[in-house]
Amino acid sequence: MKKFLLFISISMGIFVYAQEKIEKDSVVVDTVKHWSVLGKNSLMINQAAFSNWVGGGANNIGWLAGANYNITYEKGKDLWENIIILGYGQNNTKGLGTRKTQDVLNVSTNYGRQFSKSWYFSGGIGFQSQFSAGYEDGNNPSAKKISNFMAPGYFNIGLGITYRPSDDINVTLRPVNARWTFVLDKELQTAGTYGLKADGDNSLLQFGFLGTAYYKIKLMENVHLTNTASVFSNYIDHPERLVLAYGAILNLKVNKFISSNITVDVLYDHNQIQKTQLKQTLGIGFAYTLDNGVKRSDRKDSQWWLKK
Repeated sequence: MKKFLLFISISMGIFVYAQEKIEKDSVVVDTVKHWSVLGKNSLMINQAAFSNWVGGGANNIGWLAGANYNITYEKGKDLWENIIILGYGQNNTKGLGTRKTQDVLNVSTNYGRQFSKSWYFSGGIGFQSQFSAGYEDGNNPSAKKISNFMAPGYFNIGLGITYRPSDDINVTLRPVNARWTFVLDKELQTAGTYGLKADGDNSLLQFGFLGTAYYKIKLMENVHLTNTASVFSNYIDHPERLVLAYGAILNLKVNKFISSNITVDVLYDHNQIQKTQLKQTLGIGFAYTLDNGVKRSDRKDSQWWLKK
């Protein structure tokens, strides 16, 4: 009997030990971070002062604040990218008062499902507008108002494919895309303004093709050039009247907290104005980058093109 109990005790001990080992070996700890967060917050300052200066000039001071975030989830074949771009700036010139120099509100999200090397079936939405009113004469409040928050405001939703071979290149083509233009300021709800068909209309729906592209290149140490471009064609009404946009940001990093930015934006939209629009800014100031340390290009599980 004692031998039997001893045999049972030893057997149970071996069984418990084996179970614990199996459980430990079967648990795979996921150390891969699937969320990558990269955000840049900046405050640029420019100033000029004159006293008895024969060459002339007006005292002025300006500021430009911005936030640019890319929040991406990537796991297996799933890729979900969220972009938030906010910017606002003013300049105060003696004798002229305060004028707006920058006003950007851009939020987008895009989900993709990988079907081939670097290619994803994708769908997404995007929103663009501005924070405050714009005026015909250099944003002079006493001049004619030509824009405002959600006047115009653009909302896009569509399906297509995304090509993303690396973190620095992203091309999305949406042959199925709905584009709503909103004009919620009643003063601007007149026929022809931002494509409105009749007085009192507050929105315009278009259906067509949307293509967007992003390309970031390192020119030299601490100098990067970021390019963005988009094109939209309305299938239903004048498809030849393309909405074309291009933006470039040249970032020159001095150190961890100080950098300089040069931006150029070019836009043509027949419904806004039948001329090419151009905007350029230059600023130096404080910049802080928020980075959770995850670079998708460094992750082995996302580098599926390297797998055998």
